[in-house]
Amino acid sequence: MRKKRDAPQAPVPLKICMLTPEYAPFAKVGGLGDCVASLSRYIAQLGYEVKVVLPKYSTFSLPSSVIEHPQPMIVNMGYGIEFAKVWELKEDNLSVYFLEFDRYFNRNGIYADRHGDFGDNHERFAFLARAAIDLCYYLNWIPDIFHGHDWTAGLLPVLLDTVERGRPLERSGSVFTIHNLQHHGYAPHSVLSFLGIPDHVFRPDGVEAFGQVNMMKAGLYFSTKLTTVSENYAKEIQTPHFGFGLDSVLKFRAGDLIGIRNGIDETLWSPEHDPLIMHHFSQNDFRGKAQCKAELQHYCRLPEDPTIPIFSVIARLYEQKGLDYLVRILESVLGQMRLQFVLLGSGDHELESQFIHIARHHQDQAFIYIGYNEPLAHLIEAGSDFFLMPSRFEPCGLNQMYSMRYGTLPIAHATGGLTDTITTYGEHPGTGFLFDDLSESALFHAIGKANALYYDQPEVILAMRRKAMEQDFSWKTSAERYVDVYRWAQKY
Repeated sequence: MRKKRDAPQAPVPLKICMLTPEYAPFAKVGGLGDCVASLSRYIAQLGYEVKVVLPKYSTFSLPSSVIEHPQPMIVNMGYGIEFAKVWELKEDNLSVYFLEFDRYFNRNGIYADRHGDFGDNHERFAFLARAAIDLCYYLNWIPDIFHGHDWTAGLLPVLLDTVERGRPLERSGSVFTIHNLQHHGYAPHSVLSFLGIPDHVFRPDGVEAFGQVNMMKAGLYFSTKLTTVSENYAKEIQTPHFGFGLDSVLKFRAGDLIGIRNGIDETLWSPEHDPLIMHHFSQNDFRGKAQCKAELQHYCRLPEDPTIPIFSVIARLYEQKGLDYLVRILESVLGQMRLQFVLLGSGDHELESQFIHIARHHQDQAFIYIGYNEPLAHLIEAGSDFFLMPSRFEPCGLNQMYSMRYGTLPIAHATGGLTDTITTYGEHPGTGFLFDDLSESALFHAIGKANALYYDQPEVILAMRRKAMEQDFSWKTSAERYVDVYRWAQKY
């Protein structure tokens, strides 16, 4: 008689500790803060226990529901102990811990202020990595996985693999996510003794690069598993052109590198329910989009003409985003095409000045807002017709997904996550416009192509809008893939 098999057991719920420098809406410079916040919530909704650790910067205020832990937390540095105050914000399976340590985080900025990057960023985020480990002991909580984000968390897996040997956290696996490989986080050799890390890791097949500690490289070498934010970017960063000197390391770790596309929070970015826009709409009823367009034109002091298309940009103005290509052709675009242009962003002062100068000479066609304004960002996504992203590289990109949710068609350089998320015009019928060659002429041609299609074939634009709005960019599938990676990274 055959023995009856036991029913398969349900997987044991995981415990995950997220280490991040940004977490929206409290601390946000770019897409990293949105990504970590949304991913953490979705992982928690799947039934797993998630604790997020980040600094308590002086740039934001905590909500009234936050809990102040009465006892300070000991942080075991290489030179001795420090004390940090712990604040906790809890919702269901998710807890967010803000670590207060004024010497490093009581500043007017996350990475920099108006004078530039903080000179001790390596110490600030090395301290955060050690503090995340000590928080687990403080809470008497042993996570299955530490999930670190970008170079700021790069020394965390090194600590787990060295200082924590023989201690309870040795059995925790580590996942390291590359959000932008361009930023390495160079630190002097002394950062190792600062954390008590043994010197044997300071070698080319470890943390050393050009005689310094490369915190990004540390994360790539020492983490159990690696992820990045789109499948195409995972391939690109293994090449010299996109690898920023770390392509050989990534090829070495290729078997542990997984590309998982970021999602978007569709409770925040939804044309049907967005609380920051006055007029809602859907792919079957675009009347609200027309009203958002009129409101955007009014806000930007542009002629309120429903027949003219609006091309928009929301971006940090720096080299990666390729907006130097745009600014060099913008005079010609405004002079030769019937359209309006809106930009929201800040960054490189020379680029800011160039865009402002052009807008002053084309006040009936262009509007520039230097800075960031969340309600305006939502209105731009809802009220625009086209969204420009001529990025030199784009690990994932969020704005093209936000745009498509609102029926605003992206015009983008075919790179990284932009290729993964946009199907170009001509592909039955496409959700946007991709161009392969990053050049002024290619960008000019792509804008002209979209503009001509808007006037000559409005039925095609409508079909593209509807197809774009049908795309599923939620976190559900991506969060489930991260859970798979966590299980692969478990050591015991």
